[in-house]
Amino acid sequence: MKFELSNKKVNEIKADCEAVFVVNKNLKHKWVKDRKDLELLDFKGSPDEIAFLPHKKIIYVSVNSLEHDDLRIGSANIIKVLKKSKFKSIKIGLYLKDLDINTKAIVEGFILGEYSFDKYKSEKIKNSINKIIISLEDYENEKFDIKKIKQEILEGEIIANSTNFAREIANSIPDDMTPAKMGEVAKNVAKENNLECKVYGEKFLKENNMNAFHAVSRGSIHEPKLIHLIYKQENAKKKIVIVGKGLTFDSGGLSLKPANSMITMKSDKSGASAVLGIMQAVSKFNMPFEIHGIIGATENMIGGNAYKPDDILKAKNGKTIEVRNTDAEGRLVLADCLCYAQEFNPDYILDFATLTGACVVALGHYTIGVMGHDDNLKKEIIKSGEKSGELTANLPFNKYLQKLIKSQVADISNISSERFGGAITAALFLSEFIEKKNKDKWVHLDIAGPAYVEKEWGCNPHGASGAGVRLALEWIKSLEK
Repeated sequence: MKFELSNKKVNEIKADCEAVFVVNKNLKHKWVKDRKDLELLDFKGSPDEIAFLPHKKIIYVSVNSLEHDDLRIGSANIIKVLKKSKFKSIKIGLYLKDLDINTKAIVEGFILGEYSFDKYKSEKIKNSINKIIISLEDYENEKFDIKKIKQEILEGEIIANSTNFAREIANSIPDDMTPAKMGEVAKNVAKENNLECKVYGEKFLKENNMNAFHAVSRGSIHEPKLIHLIYKQENAKKKIVIVGKGLTFDSGGLSLKPANSMITMKSDKSGASAVLGIMQAVSKFNMPFEIHGIIGATENMIGGNAYKPDDILKAKNGKTIEVRNTDAEGRLVLADCLCYAQEFNPDYILDFATLTGACVVALGHYTIGVMGHDDNLKKEIIKSGEKSGELTANLPFNKYLQKLIKSQVADISNISSERFGGAITAALFLSEFIEKKNKDKWVHLDIAGPAYVEKEWGCNPHGASGAGVRLALEWIKSLEK
């Protein structure tokens, strides 16, 4: 899909269809021309309401405001309807709000809304829309730099395409996206984006005492992979490490999941998918940082060599872990990956993981749980979530929950002694593998809720959302200021 800017007024632009946002039920705006038709359709401009008038070649989509996320979702709603038509081009206004340029959000919405996962369908979903023409009719203030608007379009394309890339990986079935295959995908990302890539296997895990990670992999016929992508700028201002949970399938291990709970477990690699999407984008932004993307890729399966409840594992940092439930495996993989990540002396450490169903219980399907020790860093992450259109919420640590992961036979237990507060106790488990000097540099993001939802929502399709990509890129960009 190509985006063009035009100096012509909207009504002077030649296109197959016109798209109009109805903002806050304002049906009297100059671009709302079909009031009688809208009245016949009982269109009131309520949130997400859509009126498509094919005989007039125009679509009206209601949005609550000119805030970025409202326009992002509005654009997604437009393309979801029109991609099923035979139209090839759409024209739309710029929709400025005071001095705020919304072009990036509009571009993101079109690309994110266009995405659908049809990899395994015999009949592919065809989108005939190949051009979006954005009118500069509202461009009346000399303070605006046209180069900035063009840059907004470019940034929107990079962010949305990287999010869709992450969606595609998370949606792929376990047989197609094994740990080895994920390593190949990472190598391709590196090759296409001038990154360094290292992919290590079982031997490396054993030699580096990553016994918790290795234990999770033992029941699978597929060799585990530690994947490390590196982006470097000379005289980098900051060093950032992003870690992703990459369970290409999670059966629960010997603590086997019920059949219904096992469905959608292809999405347990969504944290790893987010890391791949983020790393694909950072070089395109030419960011002045050194950024490491680290993925722990494996399967959690049953088998004669599978790790067991009552096992005691020694992690890379020497701490011992009592296994009380093999379905609490993601934290074991992340524990060793976080230890590995700290060897590069980062200024910041972020990890993304579909870690706990408890986070979904606490926050619902659409919100990322943000946890860590430094309130200011968490606030930065939450603010970036708001700007990017990803919902976040702080889940606070406390000393009483910390006690619930104590073990009588090892340094720490891999599950809490109570079922309440499970998202927080899982994060507190991870915190045990963050060195004291790095505690305030680390944030854990539990994306279990929004990573994979079996219905459309906002600008997201059925299935994987690419959760974390937009938030992380917004936050990394904010560090440039």
